[in-house]
Amino acid sequence: MKTLRLIANFIDRLNEKIGEGVSWLSLILVLLTVFAVALRYIFHSGTVAFQEAEYHLYAMNFLIAGGWTMLKGGHVRIDILYLETSDRTKALINLLGAILLCMPFCIIVLWASWPFFLSSLSFREVSSDPGGLPALYAFKAVILIGFALITLQAISEAIKSFLYLLTSNKKGDSLL
Repeated sequence: MKTLRLIANFIDRLNEKIGEGVSWLSLILVLLTVFAVALRYIFHSGTVAFQEAEYHLYAMNFLIAGGWTMLKGGHVRIDILYLETSDRTKALINLLGAILLCMPFCIIVLWASWPFFLSSLSFREVSSDPGGLPALYAFKAVILIGFALITLQAISEAIKSFLYLLTSNKKGDSLL
């Protein structure tokens, strides 16, 4: 059980650090957007690269922060059912949800996106738009990174829920 707790703590710390780091992408995205809008409307100039960078940064922030969002309990739940249950029932729902829903979905996405990334990498894909971004394969790697982090966090949540179910009494311990 101690090893399981160490694994869960390691995954939690990893996603915490990555979530804190990737949060800076939001500031960079805002600054880039303001700069691109200023170029477009004040100086009547702009590039396709800025537009592509904006949605790539948004996607990076969204995907890479997925594990951190799960760690913080920010993913969508059916609260009408979940909130009115005991902590043990919540732990069971979290355990089953992680094992039966989240992990299989993430594994399917990882399995399906791996060839997509390898294909892009093999011919060093660049933007099809003139003046677009180079190295699009690097952005496609973000899909793999994001879903790997979500998978890891699902493993951590499953471990924590499992340990809670093993060690809690049935009288109302607080969840984890």
